[in-house]
Amino acid sequence: MKRTLILGKDSQDVELLHQDGVTTLVWEGESHAIDILELEPGCYSMLMEGRSVEVRLDQAKAPDSDTHAYRAMLYDGAYEFALVDPRRALLANSGAAGAGGGVLASPMPGKIVKLLVKPGDPVQEGQTLLVMEAMKMQNELKTSTTGTVMTVHVQEGATVETGAILITVVAPEA
Repeated sequence: MKRTLILGKDSQDVELLHQDGVTTLVWEGESHAIDILELEPGCYSMLMEGRSVEVRLDQAKAPDSDTHAYRAMLYDGAYEFALVDPRRALLANSGAAGAGGGVLASPMPGKIVKLLVKPGDPVQEGQTLLVMEAMKMQNELKTSTTGTVMTVHVQEGATVETGAILITVVAPEA
C-alpha cells in the first residue's frame, strides 16, 4: 500500500509491503525490513535495522475525508502526520500550470475514453478536457488554466502511464 506521508510541510512517498511473511518499509526509495507488533490497541512495538521503538498512535483531525491523520507519541515527543493516497494528490494536481500555461498529465495508468477538445479550442479554468478510464472508473480530467489548447498528445482509445503528458494549454498573451 503506497501512501504519501505528510509531516508538517514535508511530504514523502512511503510504501508498506507484505510478502512471504516479511514486512518491508520503502522510504525515500530505500527498502527496510521491519517488524511491527501491536502490544495493545493503538500501541505498537517496531523493530527496524536492530533499533526498537514503541509508538502509540491516535487519530487526529484530518482536513478532508481522503486524509488519514494521526498523532504518534514516541519516547522523544509527539508528532502529527497524515497519510494520503498519492492518486488523489495526482488527480487534484493533474492540471498543474506554469506562468505561460499548463500541462495536463495523467494522474494514473489508464485508457483515454473521450477527448473533449482539439488544438486551437479556447478553454476555461476548471473545464473538462478529456475522460479517462482507470481502475474501472471514468475520471474527468480538467485544466487549471484559461487559454487555448496548443497540443493534444493522445488519441481516444490510447493507453497511458502515470505522468504521461495528455494536453498542453497555453495562456493568453498579457
